Amino acid sequence: MTAEISILQNQLEQVGYIADRSLATALMLLVRLGRPLLLEGDAGVGKTAVAQALSEAFTCSLIRLQCYEGLDANAAVYEWNYPHQLLALKLHEQAGYEPARKEAEIFSERFLLPRPLLKAITQEQSPVLLIDEVDRADEAFEAYLLEVLSDFQISIPELGTIKARSIPYVVLTSNGARELSDALRRRCLFHYLDYPDIGKELAIVNRRLPHIDEHLAAQIVQFVHRLRATDLRKKPGIAETLDWAVALLSLDIRKLDDDPQILRDTLGSLLKTQEDLGRVDGPFLATLMAPLT
Repeated sequence: MTAEISILQNQLEQVGYIADRSLATALMLLVRLGRPLLLEGDAGVGKTAVAQALSEAFTCSLIRLQCYEGLDANAAVYEWNYPHQLLALKLHEQAGYEPARKEAEIFSERFLLPRPLLKAITQEQSPVLLIDEVDRADEAFEAYLLEVLSDFQISIPELGTIKARSIPYVVLTSNGARELSDALRRRCLFHYLDYPDIGKELAIVNRRLPHIDEHLAAQIVQFVHRLRATDLRKKPGIAETLDWAVALLSLDIRKLDDDPQILRDTLGSLLKTQEDLGRVDGPFLATLMAPLT
């Protein structure tokens, strides 16, 4: 098992995701036990990227269900293609089909539009099913989701019960917008994903931007960590760190203290509200800058 965890870490690193041992262990248990994994943490810590990297490492498809308030079964499971059904119904009437035959024809699988949950359980090869920001969906949908994840089968009144051809690797993410039910938490494995430490984030920057100067990469990561430690409305995530690094490279910045004005002008890659940008004035910026190794 220990060797397999290391192999999985290497597989994830090969596709650009640096996973620590605890996360790799949680993912290995997801695979071994066939249970969903609930990833919780602040926005920007890389939860969604875990599912994307897992699908690349396993060379399987990624199916994403983006949750939102008011999400229902029609959007998440399946819908009927009503325009095509109406057209077929008219053709069948012209052909003189019996009512029972017309109903059987228009409620067949060729008129079914599979949405993420149905699509995930009807794949020949197990896909990664990403249920993103599950905390944004309401409690009624969460209860329905729990039923699907327990049985991995879906009932369609007109067609009957569709059982899974393969069990998907299920990753759920939550930003903590609302408290999830105890029933859902019990059904899932759990891992809390925090902002990476300096060493891990530096490894991520170097992995994603292999041509960046090591000294500049170290300064960028130190600066971002100092910034996260302040009272911000929205802390920059890993994606923002990478965006800022790319912005600085595009302007031929070799050290953060090369041009303080350009540094200040590029902070829009890191900070995404006027309130946070306004906090980083001259004296505060100088505090964040000194001393950077």
